[in-house]
Amino acid sequence: MSKMSYSSASMGSGSRTARRTVEFGRTYVVRPKAKHQATIVWLHGLGDNGSSWSQLLDNLPLPNIKWICPTAPTRPVTALGGFPCAAWFDEGELSEDGPNDIEGLDASIAHIANLLSTEPSDVKLGIGGFSMGAACALYSAACFAQGKYGNGNPYPINLKAVVGLSGWLPGARNLRNKIGGSNDAARRAASLPILLCHGLCDEVVPYTYGERSSQMMSSAGFRYVTFKTYQGLGHYTVPKEMEEVCQWLNSRLAA
Repeated sequence: MSKMSYSSASMGSGSRTARRTVEFGRTYVVRPKAKHQATIVWLHGLGDNGSSWSQLLDNLPLPNIKWICPTAPTRPVTALGGFPCAAWFDEGELSEDGPNDIEGLDASIAHIANLLSTEPSDVKLGIGGFSMGAACALYSAACFAQGKYGNGNPYPINLKAVVGLSGWLPGARNLRNKIGGSNDAARRAASLPILLCHGLCDEVVPYTYGERSSQMMSSAGFRYVTFKTYQGLGHYTVPKEMEEVCQWLNSRLAA
């Protein structure tokens, strides 16, 4: 088990109550089968782990991509009545006003940035995920554009692609104000391609959350947001969706 722990206090939080240590579970790596051109951290959904996605990603026709699939910390989740579960952050009721757990989000995306920080300099870096993992990927995109985490610490990774399946952007409502006031932030937002996919029949993260996140990111200055809708798709993935993810990644990350 490659466990990593972060103390939220070390993430720049001044709050004493924030001094909780977060232990991440095992990280699974899928090596590229040909020349290594890109590395993508892929994030699972609530209650899952990195293993199940690593097996699916290993079978995709993307020989130049290295996949890193970490496992979220186990923490009490408000939406589950406080039941402990593998979760990238605590989530209660879905809301565009949130996020309620900035510390949890910051700790998780710092862990992701840490995983990407040791990749070779000529390799393109991306983040993708499903459901709550997609929320983390989109939050990473927002932090990349702003140049800083939610707590104000500098965000260190130069992202080249972000993918979110069946997800949402935590705190989407405030994004436009945060990016619009800075030329650098606007430039970074305009440079980052984002693919969002959502099923119309999603009963866990309603379709409208994905659609609104896409609209809010576009209006905040993310010029290259692609939003794909899937008829009849619930809160899961299907081969057609993964085929389109492959095509999109090939076109965005080709050397």
